[in-house]
Amino acid sequence: MLGRFLIGALVVVALAAGVAMYYLQIYAFYDEVSAQVEDVQLVSVVSGTPEPILFENFKGIDSDSSPLRYRACYQTPASLAMLTETYVVLDTAEPRVAPDWFDCFDAAQIGADIVAGVAIPFMGVENIQYGINRIVAVYPDGRAFAWHEINRCGEIVFDGDPVPDDCPTPPEGSN
Repeated sequence: MLGRFLIGALVVVALAAGVAMYYLQIYAFYDEVSAQVEDVQLVSVVSGTPEPILFENFKGIDSDSSPLRYRACYQTPASLAMLTETYVVLDTAEPRVAPDWFDCFDAAQIGADIVAGVAIPFMGVENIQYGINRIVAVYPDGRAFAWHEINRCGEIVFDGDPVPDDCPTPPEGSN
């Protein structure tokens, strides 16, 4: 009888822990982001610095628990032709999956559209935080999606390896 009670208690505790872990990963650490100029920028091919672009209908989320949790959806009235001539276009980009409840951001579809050449990836802000780049994919109809990716320098430093000569010096305590 005591064995059944202990097994039942273990099952209840395990289920509660599973539910708590799910909630913490999917909901608890995300905050909605209100649109700021620094949220909607692309890197200029001329200056090499991020410049604000026109946008509307911004919806974004972020988390203090990880710099990779940033996602945003918005629309830009700028033409794709103008954007590709003015801002740094990336060869490839891989969107990170967003929580299901943030339904404007479908990473699988955006990634497939980038591969198919339907959406064009741009450098939004390089090293928005050390080792992290903001990437923006823009569609011909003006839909745009932003997320964060670890860059080459970030991968090296976060793995604990020495900083390569062509990378910026990481901030104190990041390696």
